[in-house]
Amino acid sequence: MKATQKLHDTGQSLWIDDITRDMLDSGTLAKYISELSVTGLTSNPTIFDRAVTKSDKYDDEIRRLLKRGLKGEPLFFELALQDLSRAADLFLPVHQQTATVDGWVSLEVSPLLAYDTDATIAEAKRLYKKADKPNLFIKIPGTKEGLPAIEEAIFSGVTVNVTLLFSAAQYTVAADAYMKGLERRVEAGLSPDVRSVASVFISRWDKAVMDKVPDALRDKLGIAVGKECYKAYRDVLNSDRWQRLGSLGARPQRLLFASTSTKDPKAPDTMYVQAFAAPNTVNTMPDDTLLAFGDHGTVEGVLSPGGGDYAAVLAEYEKAGFDVAALAQKLQDHGAKAFVQSWQDLLKAIETKCLALA
Repeated sequence: MKATQKLHDTGQSLWIDDITRDMLDSGTLAKYISELSVTGLTSNPTIFDRAVTKSDKYDDEIRRLLKRGLKGEPLFFELALQDLSRAADLFLPVHQQTATVDGWVSLEVSPLLAYDTDATIAEAKRLYKKADKPNLFIKIPGTKEGLPAIEEAIFSGVTVNVTLLFSAAQYTVAADAYMKGLERRVEAGLSPDVRSVASVFISRWDKAVMDKVPDALRDKLGIAVGKECYKAYRDVLNSDRWQRLGSLGARPQRLLFASTSTKDPKAPDTMYVQAFAAPNTVNTMPDDTLLAFGDHGTVEGVLSPGGGDYAAVLAEYEKAGFDVAALAQKLQDHGAKAFVQSWQDLLKAIETKCLALA
C-alpha cells in the first residue's frame, strides 16, 4: 500500500497545491486522484502565473476573451474558473461520497483586497456565485481586515478557505470568525452547514530562521507551531460553543496544513507531511512533495490531540532569543505582501501574453 493511501486512511485529506490546463488535459490530475489518493486542490497567483505564462494551452482562449473585450483581472478569473471548474467536476464524486466534507478546490480573491474588508466581501460573493460549483472554496486571508470578511462570507453562505494563518493565535481568531458567521445564520433561521478550512502555513517558519538557529533547533519550529495549532483546533472542537453549533447541524472547519514542502535541502523532502498525519485535517502539497511521499514516505502514527512536545520546543526557541508571536505576525504581514507581488506579477505576465497574442 502506498504511503499516500496510508495517510488517507488515517482520516487526513491529501490535496494537491497546483493546477494547470496541462494537468487537466493530460490526465495527470485524474491520475493523482486514482493512484495517489488526492481528494482536493488549492491554487494561488504564483501557480496560475506559471500555468499561463509557461504554456500555450491558454493561447486560443485568451484570444477569444480578448475579442470579448476582457483584460487584466476579469480575463484571469475567466481562465482560472475554467480550470477550477474542470477540477471541481473531477472531485465531485469524492465530494458527494464524503457528504461534502472533501473533494474541494480553492480560488483566491484578489490579494490587492487583503486590507479592504468590504471589497473582499463583495468579491468573495461575486466569485462564488459566478463559479456556481458546490465544491469551490473562496480563499480569504486571515488578516485583521479579512476576519470580518470571513464572518460575513460564511453568514452569506459562501464556503471559505481561510488562508495566511501562521500560529495558534491566528487560527483561533479565524475559527471565531467562522463560528460567528454560523451563529448569525442560526439566529436568522438559516442552516449552519457552510463548510470551511483554516490553512496554517508551516515551512515558512523554518525558512525564516534557517540561518539563525543552532543545528539542534534546525527545522523544528514549523512542526512545533503546527502541533500547537492542532491542539488549538482540537480545543475548539471540544468547546461548548462548537458542540452547540454541531448539535444544530454545523460541520467542523477543518484544519489545513499548508506550505508543507521542505525548504531546507539538508532535510528530508517528506518531513512536514510525515509530521502532520492527523484525522479530520487536510495536507496540501505541491507535485514534487506529493510524488516524493508516494514514493518513499512513511506514516508513523498520528498527532497527539494535546500537541505533544510543542511547548518545550517553542520554549527552546524563545530561550534562543526568538519572539515566536512577533514572528507569526511578521510572517503573516510578509505573506500578504508576497501574495500582492505575485498577483501583480501574474497580471503583468498576462498583459504581456495578451499583447503578444493580439
